[in-house]
Amino acid sequence: MIGISENRRLFLTLMHLALGIFLLFGSVSKIYSTLIVAFGVLFIVSSKNKNNQAVLWSAYMVGGEVLFRMSGGMFFYELPKYSVLLFLAVGLYVEDRRHHVSVSYLIYILLLLIGISFVDIPFNESIRKAIAFNLSGPVLLGVSAIYFYKRRISINFLLDILFFMVLPIISMLCYLYFKTPNFEEIVFNTNASFVASGGYGPNQVATILGVGVFVFAVHLLLKKRIFWLLMVDLLIFSYIIFRGLITMSRGGMITSLIAIAVFSGFYIISTKDRIKNLVKYIGLISLFGVALWAYTSNVTGGMLTNRYTNKNAVGVTKKDVTTGRVELFKSELDAFFEHPFFGIGVGGSKFYRLEEYSIEAASHNELSRLLGEHGMIGIIILVILIVIPIKNILSQSFLARSFLSAFLIFWFLTINHSAMRIAFPGFIYGLSLIIINFNEENIIHR
Repeated sequence: MIGISENRRLFLTLMHLALGIFLLFGSVSKIYSTLIVAFGVLFIVSSKNKNNQAVLWSAYMVGGEVLFRMSGGMFFYELPKYSVLLFLAVGLYVEDRRHHVSVSYLIYILLLLIGISFVDIPFNESIRKAIAFNLSGPVLLGVSAIYFYKRRISINFLLDILFFMVLPIISMLCYLYFKTPNFEEIVFNTNASFVASGGYGPNQVATILGVGVFVFAVHLLLKKRIFWLLMVDLLIFSYIIFRGLITMSRGGMITSLIAIAVFSGFYIISTKDRIKNLVKYIGLISLFGVALWAYTSNVTGGMLTNRYTNKNAVGVTKKDVTTGRVELFKSELDAFFEHPFFGIGVGGSKFYRLEEYSIEAASHNELSRLLGEHGMIGIIILVILIVIPIKNILSQSFLARSFLSAFLIFWFLTINHSAMRIAFPGFIYGLSLIIINFNEENIIHR
């Protein structure tokens, strides 16, 4: 597929800046998100997915999921996951070309479904909701993996995918600007800030903003433009980082930083002037990062530095750097040791934790949830999920590895701090399975 023209990119980015204002009205968000689903299916079917339209519509919904939720655009909570699953499934069904279906990922989905047989939750709780909440993300990952496995995608189209993913994030920036009060009015401490996150969950907001940071960083490294002008891209890039940091939620931003570091490492190896590029990029990133960190920390009254160095508001180091996630992790490991073969069943972790530890919280870690709820089957699932993409990454060039490794890192770290609450980790995992075709003369690779 030919890449999107610069004029079209500029039009779409400006349109999405305006969209962030319109979405302040809840009814607009509901109508818009519904139209995305309807038109997405219509375009995929009418085109027979000839140019992977299913991927672009999916990428857009992945980037917009948190925005639609926080702006009241969801008729039901899991709509974005089901929409992405529908786009990819319909795309696979209607396309004319043959696509190799990985038996491993069909087995993965079947293994997930075994856990339904062992569901054991209180009588007054909805089994359907428990299953949907815990399996919608993993099943989406399976469908995404089947769609993308060994699918050949050009570098231009891959950048288009990332571009479509970042468009709703640009809208989110505008939405956050008008939705949050002046920062002087916000009382910052060392907890994640709902107020600075537009009144929605800071973890999910920071995760998606981290995705935006990564997309802009990739475009900047490859000398590609999103807003057509370099200075505008740098300005928006800085503002996304600022908004992500000021949520005071660490997981999304740290994950983004690591993914960018992995991408940059392989990218530098793939270029001719490796040492020169290494010194240049590290120097620029260090100066830029220190300045932006100092400014953001000053806005929060120094609380940002305390937050990331695991100190409380008065500067005393906290005992638990994970803000309670270790206890959740341990409880699910205990469930695994008590029920090692088939686990405690899908959705059982929350109620097991409440009964055994008097902790009322859903899982934040997909790895421990798989072990606790699926037992030994969970270990088989993890082996499938980790081994296959690594083999795919190692079989390709260094520049391809820069993208694929970053995608896999994004999936792995995201599910370790926020499980699979959103569609993003399942979708980005699928992208780690593609084969990237390089035919652009302006990108040096080997």
